[in-house]
Amino acid sequence: MINYSRQYIDKKDIDAVVKTLKSDFLTTGPLVPKFEKKISIKVQSKFAVAVNSATSALHISCLALGLKKGDFIWTSPNSFVASANCGLYCGAKVDFIDIALTDHNIDIKQLKKKLIKAKKEKKLPKIIIPVHYAGQSCDMKEIKKLSRKYKFKIIEDASHALGGKYLNNPVGNCKYSDITVFSFHPVKIITTFEGGVATTNNKEIYKKLLMLRSHGINREFKKNKVEKLRSFYKQELLGFNYRMNDVQASIGISQLKKINFFLKKREEIKKIYDNEFKNTNLGLQIKNKDCRSTNHLYVIAVPKIENLNRDKLLEALKRKKIGAVIHYIPIHYHPYYKKLGFKKGEFPNSEKYYSEAVSLPIHPGLKINQTQFIAKFIKKFITQL
Repeated sequence: MINYSRQYIDKKDIDAVVKTLKSDFLTTGPLVPKFEKKISIKVQSKFAVAVNSATSALHISCLALGLKKGDFIWTSPNSFVASANCGLYCGAKVDFIDIALTDHNIDIKQLKKKLIKAKKEKKLPKIIIPVHYAGQSCDMKEIKKLSRKYKFKIIEDASHALGGKYLNNPVGNCKYSDITVFSFHPVKIITTFEGGVATTNNKEIYKKLLMLRSHGINREFKKNKVEKLRSFYKQELLGFNYRMNDVQASIGISQLKKINFFLKKREEIKKIYDNEFKNTNLGLQIKNKDCRSTNHLYVIAVPKIENLNRDKLLEALKRKKIGAVIHYIPIHYHPYYKKLGFKKGEFPNSEKYYSEAVSLPIHPGLKINQTQFIAKFIKKFITQL
């Protein structure tokens, strides 16, 4: 079976984990701060807060920006449910901005229209979460400009985009946002088994993120001899146990050393697919000239013509033991969100894209001959129908 994605673990990663397992600290030790520092350097942010998942990072990011019951939060329907659930955890009301059918990110024109309408109805969002789908950044400069006009905060969901660039700056430097979130799930650019991180340039936000990830506890008090002891702490907020442990951080540090190799391999695979599919009727994500994508996903859109459709191709790939999947079922399609009042037809571009999309295998462990086999099989399949 050729998996659509999988972790890339080598001996150096294993050695790093074993070394940590034999050390004095499995958690709350020195490796998490070390990993956070390396992430900050990589993305050129002032601060980074590592947690046990990107979902946790999104949750505490919303709380750090003051999201509360009755507020509105908007994101893309073309994402995993965590991009919206984080708002619901805070008691906020979630809504969506439809995508463009070119880059599959938030459609700026539709965002502008939605903001004008929301202002009239006094329902402007407190936070917008642009999702950098497949590792290609949204138009953050334009979104930032709109945030100044309409007074909303920005959390970049860059779960797919560690190592990517926008306007020659690293995604995650927060030039156009308040917070950026990355994921370290096994299929992401690098892995810490499970894990995530929030980056920011704002010291007050940073302090809140630190407390929220660890029970709301603040250890910065140093007013007397007792309070100088490491064991002294005060709970100031109602926080969570969202900490990353040192074992996770050890593999993250090791993985980060290989990120350029990972990105290069993904780019090589993308070029093979692009070359095979360039004269077909398959739809491909349009590359934004202002971005360098991480190629976290390689998605083709299969048009519904004559005997060809997405599901037929998926079935054929399955028979060949090629692990193709779908990214994503639109969030508003899920039963839970239907109960909140969302209906089919509200976000037509996301719905059309979902009906056609197939994610093909792409990861550093995928061999060139496997990539060529997949590409040639698909090309032959769609031309024979």
